[in-house]
Amino acid sequence: QVQLVESGGGSVQAGGSLRLSCVVSGYRANLLWMAWFRQAPGKEREGVAGFYADFTAYSDSVKGRFTISQDNAKNTLYLQMNSLKPEDTSMYYCASGPAGGMWSLALAPSRYNYWGRGTQVTVSS
Repeated sequence: QVQLVESGGGSVQAGGSLRLSCVVSGYRANLLWMAWFRQAPGKEREGVAGFYADFTAYSDSVKGRFTISQDNAKNTLYLQMNSLKPEDTSMYYCASGPAGGMWSLALAPSRYNYWGRGTQVTVSS
């Protein structure tokens, strides 16, 4: 069973940066699809960034500002968030899913079967 624990959220002013971490246990992260999602109150869960082997995918809303990466030695997934905007305010979730499948589904929630509890990011203007 895969367990995912996020950390690194907080409050920051617009233009600032945060780095989220997701510690993976129970499986080797580099053998899984890994991703970050976010969900604000009253909104659908949105895929932000996905990672598998050397492949990365980003939503248009964060492309050029966020970077997903993975430290295989630490079995940890990261999301570096720069130039944060108030509209980035949300609960951020780490997710993992089995290897394989269509690359085009990298940001689809249906690809992922394990989820963390989330970490809150609040960006003030």
